[in-house]
Amino acid sequence: MNSELLIITNGFKGTWFAIEYGAWLAEILQLNITLLGVNEVPNPAAIDDHHPLEDIFERAVGLFKEKQLAYSLEIQNGAAEQIIPEKANRGNYITVVSPLGRTQIRRLIVGRSIRPLMERIQEPILYVPEIRLPLKKILLSVGGLGYEAAAENLALQVAAVNRADVTILHVVPPTDLDYPSTRGLRGHMKDLAETDTLPGRSLRHALEIAQNAGLNARAIARQGIIVEEILAELKEGNYDMVCMGSSYSGHTLRQYYAPPVTAEVAESARCPVLTARYHPH
Repeated sequence: MNSELLIITNGFKGTWFAIEYGAWLAEILQLNITLLGVNEVPNPAAIDDHHPLEDIFERAVGLFKEKQLAYSLEIQNGAAEQIIPEKANRGNYITVVSPLGRTQIRRLIVGRSIRPLMERIQEPILYVPEIRLPLKKILLSVGGLGYEAAAENLALQVAAVNRADVTILHVVPPTDLDYPSTRGLRGHMKDLAETDTLPGRSLRHALEIAQNAGLNARAIARQGIIVEEILAELKEGNYDMVCMGSSYSGHTLRQYYAPPVTAEVAESARCPVLTARYHPH
């Protein structure tokens, strides 16, 4: 388990989700916290003005003290998309971040901030668009190529502490496309975990780990457009968290977990998204 949480705020009220959820995670996993405040529009002329970071820091410190958490505070000036990865990559962190309050026009032009953060941060990221507590149901999406291994380990640790039910999902892409993960899968959607295919072995491995940890776990498969099927399962299953791998820094970017998949799920999911980067050995 990573030794510390890096919780992010730029003063936007929506970042309280990251602070509250991060405090909950730090409490159950006994992790230290660094609360990083990003002052994105430093104005020397307004040095005596009240800054939104002041209120959210005061509120956060009150929460950390109430939960008796070990914490440190830090403020940096600059663009969040630059400051956050620089800080995150200098330590052994799980970075906890919520929407940063970007304007609709900015989101249309450059997309949501979570995408560049996922591209640049080497360590795990917990994206919190909404708080879903208590944590009762976790969806673990596996691709069969090993990209999910780091996320899988984190997810099962969190599930074990909360005694959460775990659903392990593999999405088979449309079979008219010749992805490695689709070969030999026709006719095995209901028993995919029992096959000797890459996805079957991946599902079986994750299922065995979860069950050995005493968790109530099941393996399922869906077929269709990967992002759409993951989001559909999230909605239908009313999950409290989704955990996925990321192939950033992998060399087979056109394989099952092409980079946009995890980012697109994070941008659309209405529950916390835990993702960990794939590190080749």
